[in-house]
Amino acid sequence: MSATSVNKAVKKSRAARQAAKARTAVDVAKDQIGDPYRFGGTGPGSFDCSGLVQYAWKKAGVRIPRVTNAQYAGIRKKVSFSSLKPGDLLFFRGLGHVGMYVGKGKMIHSPRTGQTVRVEKLSGWRKASFVGAVRPGA
Repeated sequence: MSATSVNKAVKKSRAARQAAKARTAVDVAKDQIGDPYRFGGTGPGSFDCSGLVQYAWKKAGVRIPRVTNAQYAGIRKKVSFSSLKPGDLLFFRGLGHVGMYVGKGKMIHSPRTGQTVRVEKLSGWRKASFVGAVRPGA
């Protein structure tokens, strides 16, 4: 086996492990649908936006920072809007909000006080206020 084919195999297995962890993180986040927003909430039972994604990725075996700006800065793998995969973290409004991409143009997030964890389409203000995205565990 050549060095090039070994490198390709390693990259494929690393990508497969990341994708499996991302599926777990998405499933964990979806299990929280209906839980109330609570500022500073890290679960279980209530979450703020960054607490939800941190909780989900932790359950998938990946540690990420607690707050949105640290999550964006601390995760090296940045991805474009057109390259999103389930599990990617999406940042909005000057890094003031984060959600997790779940596929098919939708994200899961814990929006704000008085609301609950839910899945929503990435359209309107969300798309207009998109700052960037990262891929945990990559």
